[in-house]
Amino acid sequence: MKRPAIVPVKAAWHLLRCSHPEPVFAVTAANGVLAISAGRGWTTVWVVSAVLAGQLFVGWTNDYLDRDLDARAGRADKPLVAGTVSAQRVRNAALVALIACVPLSLANGVAPGLLHLAAVGVATLYNLGVRATPLSPVPYLFAFGAVPAFITLGLHPAHLPPAWATIAAALLGAGAHFTQVLPSTACLSGWEPGARRWQPPPCWRPPPYSCSSDPAVQLSCSWPPSLSLSPSSPASSSAG
Repeated sequence: MKRPAIVPVKAAWHLLRCSHPEPVFAVTAANGVLAISAGRGWTTVWVVSAVLAGQLFVGWTNDYLDRDLDARAGRADKPLVAGTVSAQRVRNAALVALIACVPLSLANGVAPGLLHLAAVGVATLYNLGVRATPLSPVPYLFAFGAVPAFITLGLHPAHLPPAWATIAAALLGAGAHFTQVLPSTACLSGWEPGARRWQPPPCWRPPPYSCSSDPAVQLSCSWPPSLSLSPSSPASSSAG
């Protein structure tokens, strides 16, 4: 008996959801627009393809590495937690995206290709643990700051972008980082027990937000944000 055609479509959709499709396609489209405006012409295809592959790899890696943490936090909105896609499928998709990313990046030229691969590597380090430290903005600063050079080094003749473009792109990356992190901040100290992500204070998510469905890692979160510290909070216990 043949499986309904809708089944593989749904499976592909759940797999795509694990990649964080909104930022994936937003970043890819932005790079494409920049490449066209800079005069990359038909080689914009290589820009878009490389960025798409890199973004998919980073997104899938993020959800794959976070699957146990998301499960403990009761994140039923995550396909891996809901069981609509297997961890093996997400891992394999990430590997395919990484393998594709290497030649697609180098198709832009050796210098821009290596720069893009370095940006993907830094983003991977973020997923692997840098995000759990106060250095979490650094990968965003580097990856976004590398975009102008990735575009202009692929021009003929190749050249570095103006400094202001690199600085502006890096600052945009820092802004994107804090925009993403602040809504999920759980407590004034910036740390969640058992979490692998450093989150700057204070908590900005209105109720009914909780850090986790697991009582062992659940923290209270007030709205509006309060600057008071309870005696049992990690911040107050470490003060002094």
